[in-house]
Amino acid sequence: MTLASQASKVAVLAAVVCLAAGVAWAGGHSGILAAGVPLFAWAVAAAFLVQWIAYVPAQILRTERFFDAVGSATYILITVALFVALGEPGPRALMLGIAVIVWAARLGAFLFLRIRASGSDSRFDEIKGSPLRFFTVWTMQGLWVSLTASAAWIAMTSTTQAPLSVSFFVGAALWAGGLALEVVADAQKSRFRADPANRGAFISTGLWSWSQHPNYFGEIVVWVGIAVMALPNLAGWQVVGLVSPVFVVLLLTRVSGIPLLRQKAEQRWGGDARYREYRRRTSILVPLPPPS
Repeated sequence: MTLASQASKVAVLAAVVCLAAGVAWAGGHSGILAAGVPLFAWAVAAAFLVQWIAYVPAQILRTERFFDAVGSATYILITVALFVALGEPGPRALMLGIAVIVWAARLGAFLFLRIRASGSDSRFDEIKGSPLRFFTVWTMQGLWVSLTASAAWIAMTSTTQAPLSVSFFVGAALWAGGLALEVVADAQKSRFRADPANRGAFISTGLWSWSQHPNYFGEIVVWVGIAVMALPNLAGWQVVGLVSPVFVVLLLTRVSGIPLLRQKAEQRWGGDARYREYRRRTSILVPLPPPS
């Protein structure tokens, strides 16, 4: 790695930490304090600390096998810690925390089983050979956790604890529907890949006949639902928590989700007329009935 490349990676690390610090500062306004520091700020700091601690054995072993598991576990550990710090959370805070834990437990189990079956993650083939690049990825995971969970964690630790209302149940319904969509889509794809007859083929059945990425759409709806549930507890600067669903949308549609998968799919099936037709006829994200 050249000196210029190292400098750019350090600049990225600094930008990521500064962004997280800014969100922690804004989200901590009107928040419950612990040792004079907003609980939400402690949560953001812990999200990064967990990744940096986990990076050490990962770098020594040069493995990514527990990367996704650590990310999912971070949501659970910090949310449980917030429950402990809050003592007796209000009903909205309680349900928001449970929503985050259920989502993270499901995702963590799914990703753990997937990488155990495959043995490795091709995204890390080059990255884990460079300590600085590998550390940057772990740091980015700290940002992913902090921003994605921000609406829930800020609402949980806010001094404003609004009673349950219609908006809460609307958000809860969105969360449940999005999670169900994500679970079904992942299950359909896992069954498809497990069938030897489908080796080397792309999935175009079930929910995947309505959307090229139904699992990602479900993920987005999950965090929109959590933001809707959290909104009545957010006051002033705390509305920074609404970055949560926006961040998820940008991450999945512009950064590491759909763009990377489409690139891999083009390399693998770009010359397949059936794949070209599937892409032409099928919605990219929002599930829609295929044209007759």
